[in-house]
This record gives sequence, structure tokens and C-alpha cells, in this order.
Amino acid sequence: MIKQLVTKDIEKELAKIGFDSAYRYKASDKYKYKLLKLFDLSVAQANIIKQTALACGSDCAVHREVITGKIEQSNAILGGSFSELKKIAEKLKHQPFSLSNLADEIFEQLLMPKRVTKLAGILNITPNSFSDGGKYFNPKQACEHFYQLIEDGADIIDIGAESTKPFAEPVPDEIQIERLKPVLEEIKKGDFSVSIDTRSSKVARFALEHGVKFINDVSGMEFDPLIADVVSEYGAGIIIQHSKGKTEDKPVYNDVVEDVYLSLANKLEYAKSKGIENIILDVGIGFGKKKEDNFELLNRIEEFQSFNVPLMLGISRKSLLGECDNELKDVLTLALSYPLIQKGVDYLRVHNVKLHRQLLNLVG
Repeated sequence: MIKQLVTKDIEKELAKIGFDSAYRYKASDKYKYKLLKLFDLSVAQANIIKQTALACGSDCAVHREVITGKIEQSNAILGGSFSELKKIAEKLKHQPFSLSNLADEIFEQLLMPKRVTKLAGILNITPNSFSDGGKYFNPKQACEHFYQLIEDGADIIDIGAESTKPFAEPVPDEIQIERLKPVLEEIKKGDFSVSIDTRSSKVARFALEHGVKFINDVSGMEFDPLIADVVSEYGAGIIIQHSKGKTEDKPVYNDVVEDVYLSLANKLEYAKSKGIENIILDVGIGFGKKKEDNFELLNRIEEFQSFNVPLMLGISRKSLLGECDNELKDVLTLALSYPLIQKGVDYLRVHNVKLHRQLLNLVG
């Protein structure tokens, strides 16, 4: 009899068959596998990595013209067990052409920490948000809902004073500030984790002056280029979301996962160059993506953990769930959230915090 083994705890499985406990930890690396895509290698780098991988019992796929030298650069796919990849990285440490730096990156990919999902509760203080527009527009109702989200188990509250739903008109900075002011004045009495969902550097500055520690920019710092400078000035954190075109646009991607990945890589590098250290990335589900694009990103979300920074996902009540009422959308959101929790997504941005906290307690 034989069966396929699917587990993230190979050490436990080795113990169950009576494998030597003294060697169990080291041996487990032989049974864990990873595929890595390497970008923009020179021909020399590609050839050395290819030969090193083969020497370690693994392989590295490169462009067919690498061997002829007819091209200047090649991407590559390096695969193997953790044990093989560690051997490859050790050997690359002693190679020229900056391959020692690549070796460090390979080691980093093998040492990813265990991720525990947290919940970001959504508080829209707008009259026209797609799900609950107008429901918490009154400052008193907004503050009551804020405290309810905390009681329901939110780790952070994301407050938005401008709807970014399809075809929504931009809201002037002054109006966003006017909406935020009474809420921020109230909640600053407590020690709460709050992010402000805004694309505006002026609104961001107002929020940071009122004790907010995170800015959530759905435009990925493109709507207002000054926002990165403001976040850096206050030593705050930023949530950088990918979006392409307007929310209602449906752009065409060559490869949605790779296109979004490379875009976020550039934004991450830019934010770091501005001195921002606390960064969360968001692939931007529903922002300039077709339904199939959204699900491809969700199915391959683990690839974005290669950045080694926290990931946030917002799928709650979005149009990819179909046309139905909020109660059913919350159930569908929960269904999609379960595999994301299993994959270690760091933050889920949700409307129904209580339901998701119950799920986390159940599977935790």
C-alpha cells in the first residue's frame, strides 16, 4: 500500500516511522522542497548557478541561449530540496559576479518565519462605500463601531474617509480630514492600532499628527508622490497596495502574478529608499483585476512571501464573490479566508471581524 504525503511537519512524520531522533531535524531538509525564480542573471551567473545546482544533485533551468552566449541576461528557475538548496548557496558564497549576495537571498528564502494571521477591521466613514456606505458616516456611530470591532477581535482598525469603489469620485483632502477629525479625537484616548486608508499626503500628515502609526495607500504611492516622504518624516509604517488603472478598469497582464510581484518589488525598494522600515504589501484584489486575475493571485499568494515582509489581503464583500447580500458575502469571504490563513497571510482586512476571529480561534 502507498499514499501521497502532504504535510508541513515532516519531522513529525519521520518520528512516527521511528527515524533516528538525533538526525531528524537535519534529515527533514531532504524532504522539503522549494522552487525559486531568479531574475536578470548575467550569462556568467546563470552558467555558474546551473553547474553548481547539477553538482549538488539539483538543477536550474535557464534560457536555451545561455550556453551559446547569444543573450546578455536570463531568468532562471532553481529547484530542489532545502538540503540541496543550502549546499548550492554555500558554494555560491565563494563564487564571483556578486553570487555571494544571491546566496544570502537563497538562505533567506529557506528561513521564512512562521506567520500568524491578524485581523484588520474595516471602518468606512463615508456615505458611499460599496458595502456599508453611510452606515457609520455619523461620528458617534463610527466610534461605536470602532469599539465594537476591537471587542470582536480586530488587531488593527483601518479607517477610510474616501470610497475607492468603481466609479467613485475623489474626495477632497479637506472633507476627508473633516470626517476623520472627530473619530481620531475620540479613539486617541486609548491605545489602539489604527491605519488610515488614504491616497493623500495631506490627509496622511493629519492622521499621523493625531497618533496614527500606519497609512494604507491603495494607489501604491502613485496618486500622491509626496505620501512616502510624509510617512518617512513621521517614522510611520505604510501599507502599499498594487493597483493598475482605475478600480473599474480591467487591464491586461502578461502574467498577473509576476506583473504584480515586480511592481510591488519596485514599490518596496522605493519605500525603503525613503527610509520607511515598517512596510506591509497588498496585491490589491479587485483593483484593476479581472475575476480570474484575482483568483490566480489568491491561489499563488505564497509567492509574495518571498519579499519577507508582512502581507495584507482584502477580499471582504468584494465583487469577485458575486451578487449577493452582505450576510452571504461574509460567509463566502470566510471560505476564501481559510486557505489564506493556512498559507500564513499576515493580515486579513475584513468587515465581519467577529466571524473571522471565531475561525482563527477554531483553526489556531
